[in-house]
Amino acid sequence: MCVMKKVLMHTCCAPCSVYCIKSLRAEGIEPTVFWYNPNIHPYTEYKSRRDCLKEYAAKVGVKAIFEDEYGLMKFCENVSSDIANRCVNYCYPTRIGETVRYAKEHGFDAFTTTLLVSPYQKHEELKKVCEKLAEEFGIEFLYRDFRPGFYDGQAEAREAGLYMQKYCGCIFSEADRYSKQIERERGTFEI
Repeated sequence: MCVMKKVLMHTCCAPCSVYCIKSLRAEGIEPTVFWYNPNIHPYTEYKSRRDCLKEYAAKVGVKAIFEDEYGLMKFCENVSSDIANRCVNYCYPTRIGETVRYAKEHGFDAFTTTLLVSPYQKHEELKKVCEKLAEEFGIEFLYRDFRPGFYDGQAEAREAGLYMQKYCGCIFSEADRYSKQIERERGTFEI
């Protein structure tokens, strides 16, 4: 008899959770989604993503836990000295660290994250952060490379009318989104 694992899944947003939830359910695993994303800015973006996840979780019948912490000042203080490496040095350890802490304290068997679905994340570095935290806390990291389902999940999210964000989450990722456009515009105006 197979015993189903109690899995806490750090969740960055509803669209990224679509494929992850579906994939885990296909394996017989019922995840609990966990919202902890103090890196998402500005507050209107944070609220849009959080509220969409609340609605989506209710719609698909998945249990959801929300650790609400909008942390612009703390985020900026912790990434300002090395903005280029903010994901690996701050965002991943902070978000996943809180997930692992919560999972351990509340009797979960394992944890994972929807960040593993995105082709835009630093997948191998994220995996290393998760493995390190799993060892540190003595809890299983349920690793899945969800990336093959990214585009199908995004298409399903659009069909469901979910809020579709345009950047990873932090203010610097939003700036990155526009950097090529700005460079093109500057090139157009230079004589």
